[in-house]
Amino acid sequence: MNNPSKTARFAAFSSKAFVFYWWARFFATFSVQIVAVAVAWQVYDLTRDPKDLGILGIVQFLPMLLLVLVTGTVADRFGRRLVMSVALVLEIVCAATILYFSWRGLITPMPIFIALAILAIGRAFFGPASQALLGGLVPVQDFANAVSWNSSAWQVASLVGPVAGGFLYGASANVAYGVAVILLVFALLLLLRVPEPPPPKEIRRITFNSVFEGLHFIRKEKVVLGAISLDLFAVLLGGAVALMPVYARDILQLGPLGLGFLRAAPGIGAVLTAAFLATSPIRDHAGRILLMFVALFGVFTIMFGVSTWAWLSIIALALIGAADMVSVVIRETLLQLWTPDPVRGRVNAVNMVFLGASNELGEFRAGFMAAWIGVVPAVVFGGVGAVVVAAAWIVIFPQLRDVRYLNKQE
Repeated sequence: MNNPSKTARFAAFSSKAFVFYWWARFFATFSVQIVAVAVAWQVYDLTRDPKDLGILGIVQFLPMLLLVLVTGTVADRFGRRLVMSVALVLEIVCAATILYFSWRGLITPMPIFIALAILAIGRAFFGPASQALLGGLVPVQDFANAVSWNSSAWQVASLVGPVAGGFLYGASANVAYGVAVILLVFALLLLLRVPEPPPPKEIRRITFNSVFEGLHFIRKEKVVLGAISLDLFAVLLGGAVALMPVYARDILQLGPLGLGFLRAAPGIGAVLTAAFLATSPIRDHAGRILLMFVALFGVFTIMFGVSTWAWLSIIALALIGAADMVSVVIRETLLQLWTPDPVRGRVNAVNMVFLGASNELGEFRAGFMAAWIGVVPAVVFGGVGAVVVAAAWIVIFPQLRDVRYLNKQE
């Protein structure tokens, strides 16, 4: 006899399409994490300038910003699996290009900046399409479970990928980039096993107004606006990932493998939290829980910023990942279940820009602020900022604060 709790825990995996989708997303993210660790270490090794680590963030963010009105419309207009497949092909080409430049010998980081900017174009199309595709792979009653497992795919890859990237980079940068290319190809092959969902019953003609429908919906739906803008400002201020190479080399005295462990630590906390949420989902007071864990994200960021002990830094990063995972599950579930399917691609495209701003633009903020006031003050400032943002959103978005259930109650 099947255990009902175990069945509910893995409900999303009863869909074969979701299984292929989950593994494809896992390997795609895994490979990107390897590239992220390798390029960060290689660029910092080359220039020893934290501003260049900030540039790595901005060149990955700008394509998402500039293409936001295009990527979401494409995801809603064309086959979402097709869009994801084309995006993965572009990522494969860019990762192979970085491998080529590394193999020829780098004397300037400029080729990496250019290749990463093009790779970011692929990610800009992949993100909204993949999030929108998820809604058609599982029954609505299993959607929250699917979001938890989908987030765990990213988090598990973020846990294992950086360690693998640090280990592979220790062998050579070329080995790291070569493995990333192979994994991206594998992700593409898995994605092609996912059946393309049937097209919408009504395919609307693309107009100027339809392109902006995602923005209009977010502006009108205060819960969705509050959730994604909370992540934008909290992680924009609190993100410390860009400065990990500096911590690994200059503060904690660790090598490339140590950087991999630092990059993996948030994933450890996130994966454990995702497993807990898959078995014990949030059933009430979702808005208050979201705000509380964003504030904790800031507190743990401060802890990491001031630490000079590797073990304490790893614990702080694991707690950062755990707090972030709670907010990710709540935010993504709210976003998907409160958004009508016809505009889901465009809404997710806007969300990807918010995520890109919080992550890549946050790296830009951290890198340049570190060059200006120092590495530790830059991280501590960001953690304090995240706490302040969480407190401010209690007042600015009472609709989000008062949300009790993840599914929209009519």
